[in-house]
Parts: sequence; structure tokens; C-alpha cells
Amino acid sequence: MKEKIELRLMTEIGLAVALVVILDLFKLWRAPQGGSVTLALVPLIVVAFRHGLPAGIMAGGIAGIVKLFLGPYIVHPLQAILDYPLAFLLVGLAGLFYSGFQKTQNKKYFYLAAGVFLGFFARFISHFISGLVFFGHYAPEGTPVVVYSLTYNLSFIIPEALLTFVVVLALSYKRGIFQRR
Repeated sequence: MKEKIELRLMTEIGLAVALVVILDLFKLWRAPQGGSVTLALVPLIVVAFRHGLPAGIMAGGIAGIVKLFLGPYIVHPLQAILDYPLAFLLVGLAGLFYSGFQKTQNKKYFYLAAGVFLGFFARFISHFISGLVFFGHYAPEGTPVVVYSLTYNLSFIIPEALLTFVVVLALSYKRGIFQRR
């Protein structure tokens, strides 16, 4: 029985990663040095809320590695790690709210919002550090690198987080989509 559950989880993670790649092709907005607004992270959030933190982190890490091999924007090996595997792995932190989300009805949407925004905040921190260290030379003259990295990364993280939350919230009304089977 345990093998059947593990196979189902591995299959769901594989499908989620494939959906991340496919949904990433449909960009609503693209930033000049990388970053965009898409629905690509919805599948990772769904995995995190269906299976918890380890599955969310695993799905995010694998998705980040796959994105790293499919046309990355790389200026340094450490930047590649910060902007791809680590940033996507951190989205899986949404799974920290898995048990609260699964166990309660009256605070279900609070846990959903908290998970989505924690995952995106953690992803933002990874991109922000990358921007500070590796993309400061793009800052307009007179603009501090901290301000540039902050505004640049928030310009796509906030809209994508809000869009992801709205879609995941709509999916949560579908009976059973976040329940294990």
C-alpha cells in the first residue's frame, strides 16, 4: 500500500513539474532581466497543500532544476542556484500550512493565503539576494542597488503571488482538489 501512495505522489509531482513548464510558456508580463507573471506556480502550491512540506519542497526544487535546463538567464553559477532551484524550492514552504489547511474548515482560507504568501515571500528573498549580488549594475544611476533589487523583484512577485492566490482560492472551492485520495 505504501508503494502505491509513493507512486501516486511521485506521479503528482511529475505532473506538477510538467504543468509548471507548460504554464510558464504563457507569460502575462515579462521583466527585462528575467522574472515574469504567469500561473506556473499554481501546481506547486496545489502539491504543497495536498501533501505537505516535503512534497512541496521536492516539487519546487525539481521544477527549478527543470527550468534551469530550459532556457535560463545565467550570469554566475551561484545566481543560477538562487534564481532557479532555490527560488522554486522555497515556494514549497507553502506546505508548512498543510495540516492547518487540511484540519480546519473555518480558517481554511487563512491557511491558504498564509501558505501562498510565505512561499512567494521566500522566493522573493532568493531573487532579491541574487539581484543585490549579481544584477546591481542594471540599477539606474543614482538608484541604490537595494532599492533596485527590491522594486525589480517585487514588480513581478507581487502580481504573480496575487494571481496564484486567486486561482488557488478558486480551485479550493472545487470539492476534493486539495484532498489526498
